[in-house]
Amino acid sequence: MRVLVTTHPGNTVFYPMVPLAWALRAAGHEVRVASNPDFAGTITQAGLTAVAAGRNVRLLNLGDEADESDVDTGLNAPYDVVEAPEKTTWEYMKAGYEQDVPGWFTAFTGPVLGDLVAFARQWRPDLVIWEPTSYAGPIVAKACGAAHARMLWSLDVFGVTRGHYLGLKQRQPPDDRGDALAEWFTKYGKKYGVDFSEDMATGHFTIDQLPRSLGIEADLHYVPVRHVPYGGPASVPRWLWTPPERPRVAITLGSSLIAERPAEYNFDLRGVLDSLAGLDIDIVATIADEERGMVPDVPANTTIVSYVPLHALAPTCAAIIHHAGIGTLATTSLYGVPQLTLPWEFDEPLLARNLATQGAGLAMNPTEATAETIRRNLLRLLEEPSFTSSAQRLRDEMLAMAAPRDAIPEIEELTFKHRA
Repeated sequence: MRVLVTTHPGNTVFYPMVPLAWALRAAGHEVRVASNPDFAGTITQAGLTAVAAGRNVRLLNLGDEADESDVDTGLNAPYDVVEAPEKTTWEYMKAGYEQDVPGWFTAFTGPVLGDLVAFARQWRPDLVIWEPTSYAGPIVAKACGAAHARMLWSLDVFGVTRGHYLGLKQRQPPDDRGDALAEWFTKYGKKYGVDFSEDMATGHFTIDQLPRSLGIEADLHYVPVRHVPYGGPASVPRWLWTPPERPRVAITLGSSLIAERPAEYNFDLRGVLDSLAGLDIDIVATIADEERGMVPDVPANTTIVSYVPLHALAPTCAAIIHHAGIGTLATTSLYGVPQLTLPWEFDEPLLARNLATQGAGLAMNPTEATAETIRRNLLRLLEEPSFTSSAQRLRDEMLAMAAPRDAIPEIEELTFKHRA
């Protein structure tokens, strides 16, 4: 069969889709990956065939539409009802969708939709796989008669939120059932003869890479697929070829430790490294080259690198300190390593709390963190065996999930069931 993958032009959402795309190709299926022209190089670098659609757009972080003066962390409206059930009211959720949909969804759909529909009608995919910020995907699928599936890169806050909203909507008077998402799909689909149906919001089925203990689910059809780490092109440095002689702790906050974080994100890198300098451990801190000046004097037990593939580093670690980004958290979990998280944006705080609830790590509010509290919590992870035991149980749960290649038969069956 032919499979078209559509993605927002960002590594965080694209990289988790790559291993499944590889598995589909290995199973004999044709795969194309569509995104903005500037992202084509990243797609082809992953060994996949790119479809450069539309024009380029400015990359946005999830929740960018929020007021910059608001220092609240976590999910923005209406998705925050997932962690704050008291907000699940018609007025709150309706206003949240009305604010979120026009800016966020339009920004990444309008520039690519026409080209994607034209390509799909010529290429005729059997299945369109789209990640939750790429709402061009279901429109394209409907326009060419393909089945379509959401592929989650994190918690299903979108599906759970939609379920809450539909429940509230049914209880409203017929003249007060406004639905910004349905209206948006109707507006953008009309040009291509596509009428809105609810599956366009959540897919014919949903591919989920998080284990049940970490994830959240709506009343939808989920296909569980094990997370397989992919972080782009990488080489394993020679110093990782042999096990460390003493416990190793990694510190990573994604692509940037400090520069891309808001002022309220309290992570004193130099203070943290100084507070850990007297411990009998080896520390590996990933710091972008432009941020190396923050640590002019590197402690003797610390190695600073600009980048190292996490799936090569994590298995050698006794603990990892990070920001609770989904790629870092899932990869660390896959290797059974206890985690100390300092989450900030969108899904990170909820992910971190779910991890802590499983006993596989500790979560800290970055606005309240200090070098001393980070040191104290790290020592707990290293000295209390329960964290390692829980992290290993989480690892075993992830390894019991279907590998991408093992999920292909179910994906094929669902495709044949739903395609026009």
